[in-house]
Amino acid sequence: MTQAPQAIIFEPAVPIVRIFDVAKAREFYLDFLGCDLDWEHRFGDNFPLYCQVSRGALRLHLSEHAGDATPGGNMVVYMTGIRAFQQELADKEYRYMKPDLDMLEDMLMVQVTDPFGNRLRFLELPEEGGED
Repeated sequence: MTQAPQAIIFEPAVPIVRIFDVAKAREFYLDFLGCDLDWEHRFGDNFPLYCQVSRGALRLHLSEHAGDATPGGNMVVYMTGIRAFQQELADKEYRYMKPDLDMLEDMLMVQVTDPFGNRLRFLELPEEGGED
């Protein structure tokens, strides 16, 4: 009896984001963006940090390891509730960034840049069957 091929299923990607300062990363990702710290790892005392932060289905790996990612990367995060998200960010009075709600083609967008030059572009797709 031959076994049926297993379905190919992809899980959401988890970008690795290069960071250089743990305190600044916590301030941005936890305090400003509202992510939770899921776990962190170091190979020993005084070694670089590697950790995971998340908010809802969004998961990011933050790494101080030089070979893990290139500073100044870009990513797109699709979401719903972008107007409320932009207002939440504005209400935090984060001293380094006051992101606006913008348009990118037919999508609403909030774009932020972390303290290490990594850009996160949050996009909300237009509703299907919306009014003309």
